[in-house]
Amino acid sequence: MDFHATGRGDGGPAATAAGPLAGIRVLDLSRILAGPSATQLLGDLGAEVVKVERPGVGDDTRGWGPPFAPAADGGESDRSAYFLAANRNKRSIALDLKDPADAARVRALARRADVVVENYKTGDLDRAGLGWEALRAENPRLVWCTITGFGLTGPLAGGVGYDFLVQAMGGIMSVTGEPDAAGGRPLKVGVGIADIVCGLYAAIGILAALRYREATGQGQRIDLSLFDAQIAWLANVATGHLVSGLTPRRLGNRHPNIAPYQSFPAADGEFVIACGNDAQFVRLAEIAGLPALAGDPRFALNRGRVANVDTLDAILSERFRTAPRATWVERLERAGVPAGVVATVPEALAHPQTLAREMVVPMTGADGETVRLLGNPLKFSASPVAFERAPPHLDEHRAEILALIGETVAAAG
Repeated sequence: MDFHATGRGDGGPAATAAGPLAGIRVLDLSRILAGPSATQLLGDLGAEVVKVERPGVGDDTRGWGPPFAPAADGGESDRSAYFLAANRNKRSIALDLKDPADAARVRALARRADVVVENYKTGDLDRAGLGWEALRAENPRLVWCTITGFGLTGPLAGGVGYDFLVQAMGGIMSVTGEPDAAGGRPLKVGVGIADIVCGLYAAIGILAALRYREATGQGQRIDLSLFDAQIAWLANVATGHLVSGLTPRRLGNRHPNIAPYQSFPAADGEFVIACGNDAQFVRLAEIAGLPALAGDPRFALNRGRVANVDTLDAILSERFRTAPRATWVERLERAGVPAGVVATVPEALAHPQTLAREMVVPMTGADGETVRLLGNPLKFSASPVAFERAPPHLDEHRAEILALIGETVAAAG
């Protein structure tokens, strides 16, 4: 028996999707965003994902709304927009891990799985007899990914972590927002980016562990935390501190190492310029009607522009206020200087490039309701990403999943 996906958004029978991870079976014991985003990515790539949820409640994010997807019967939906964002290409079954019969079903599913992803509080699964040690004893080839707030070691091991908390503790809020001099405050990133990046690391780690298993025949456990992932994606900002000893500060929309690389006010709104080298700055100065700037010793080289960014900002801002943002963007793009408007989310989703790249996809579930979801950015030439299943209703696939372990709904009760 195995976890073969049906390959259709309506839940009906069809051939298994032939994505790059076709044949890989994932048991998803995670909830919220980091784990589900990782398992959704694996599902997009062709893995067959079974999502185990709490009876009557499901994933916490089912209730994180409004907004909610419309319900087929006109009643209250169990699929919030938040839930929809991270749970396509999965089948759902509701099981109570404290119930011995349901715990046995989870063990049976784990015996047939290649991957388990879980983000339970440390010790919860062990107490239910469903922890890493217990299940790998039955399936030594299992790749197990544990996602926690702060990891399995260290002084904060076992602590509960949420994206907002981790953004604060992990340093990113200290460099996000307007500068102190402008009355700014530390701000979180506008999406759950700590969760999302952690989910990406989870998917990468799982693929690496599967490759190791292919070479050695051995499964292994991945210990991944939101906090570690947050620290890792401080990237050049953290490295700048490690090299210089200086404390990074909030710069608003400016870049700490490149100028001009920021937003500017046009006559009708904001636009951004990402001037990455000195040759681009020469062209920018010409487009702005200020060619002398390129020869000014304060601005001729990037290091000078960074040192004198306040002065450069004032000069360019005054000039850019004289015309609409679309005018400046069109002129700069034609000259090979990267520039773009500050788009709203609706504007970004409706952009011709977004649509051409199929980054908004409609999906229809077994109930006939269609939802529009974000697409997957990976474009494969031979094994394309597939959107086979709309995000499930709670326990929607109970009969299918029980059949995988030789049970029927009637027998299971």
